[in-house]
Amino acid sequence: MNPDRAPELHIDADGWCTAARRIESPNSDPRPEGEPVSLVVMHCISLPPGEFGGPYIEELFLNRLDPAAHPYFVDVAPLRVSAHFVVRRNGELLQFVPTTRRAWHAGRSSWGGREGCNDFSVGIELEGCNVLPFEDAQYRCAAALIDALRKRHPVADVVGHSDIAPGRKVDPGACFDWKRLPGVTRPD
Repeated sequence: MNPDRAPELHIDADGWCTAARRIESPNSDPRPEGEPVSLVVMHCISLPPGEFGGPYIEELFLNRLDPAAHPYFVDVAPLRVSAHFVVRRNGELLQFVPTTRRAWHAGRSSWGGREGCNDFSVGIELEGCNVLPFEDAQYRCAAALIDALRKRHPVADVVGHSDIAPGRKVDPGACFDWKRLPGVTRPD
């Protein structure tokens, strides 16, 4: 994927993005019967916090994170979490869970009067943190991915983790420029 221009992305019938590097996480399960994807949730992640480029996000989502590799990992290594997608700092797109399955990214959450956002959402993790700007390549990839998701699923809203779990989560954070995602309107 060329990080200097917006990629053309496609989500196939099984829920896999054909341009993403596919790394299947065991941390998923079936969506409730007949539940369409109507929400995209934007997150940010860095492991250890504020550090980028290492193998640790993949290791976390594959349940292989070594708690001895960094003091921060002692608390997060036992977690069983995933997201559908990760967008690396250079715009590389990774996919851990097909969009047809439920990834474990939202936790206790609600949107539009509905609880349990994992049931009806796709989670996109941007490699980053709450206090540093995101990269141009990440915005290009995220915008193309949201467009592909809208072509495949009846996505009505794109929100931050902070919107569905206020007071508990703050990502993607104040440094995330929502205006860089065409067609995305911020919730009131």
